[in-house]
Amino acid sequence: MDEVKILEIKESVFADNDRQAEGLRRELKGKGIFLLNLMSSPGSGKTTTLTRTIEALKDELKIGVMEADIDSDVDAKAIAATGVKAIQLHTGGMCHLDADMTRQGLDGLETGDVELAILENVGNLVCPAEFDTGAVKNAMILSVPEGHDKPLKYPLMFSICDVVLINKIDVMPYFDFDLEKCKEYIHMRNPNAEILPICAKTGEGIDAWANWLRREVNAWRSPRKE
Repeated sequence: MDEVKILEIKESVFADNDRQAEGLRRELKGKGIFLLNLMSSPGSGKTTTLTRTIEALKDELKIGVMEADIDSDVDAKAIAATGVKAIQLHTGGMCHLDADMTRQGLDGLETGDVELAILENVGNLVCPAEFDTGAVKNAMILSVPEGHDKPLKYPLMFSICDVVLINKIDVMPYFDFDLEKCKEYIHMRNPNAEILPICAKTGEGIDAWANWLRREVNAWRSPRKE
């Protein structure tokens, strides 16, 4: 009996996406555009956090936002109400965005006057972590009600993020959430991850987050020294 030919499709797809992502980052660098990939599970407070972020930075930076969802335009309308440029990306049932989809989103956003582009990725802790979007930095939000053990259960998500926002700290007294344990588990997965406790509802910790983002944007947009 002849041997069956086996194609490693997943590996091939990832390799092709990684090449596209690197190409997109080079283009963004040349244009002086900082792309942030913001991820989390549904209900963690991405849109509220994003609204607070825009309030803190919109007088300094020209911001554009891509809202990715399987359906609806609720989040894009909420972001557009802040006065920044916003578009909705429908993924056609897919639970993540890849580099090519992100490029299409940036084209639709018309980034000629955008300095900070934010991709609010589809809400889940699995698929978005697997695909490089071409972003300069990856950020994620973990909310207190989800539990402090999530870094143990979703290792890839936490390992690829440059910064983790621990949101809804105002309700910490009502949940069995150990902040120090959570920090320990995150650093087990990613020793270099920045961890910032925030409350998007009240604004607590948003200044520290805005300062982090401001610093990263300025570093990315500064000319490289030879």
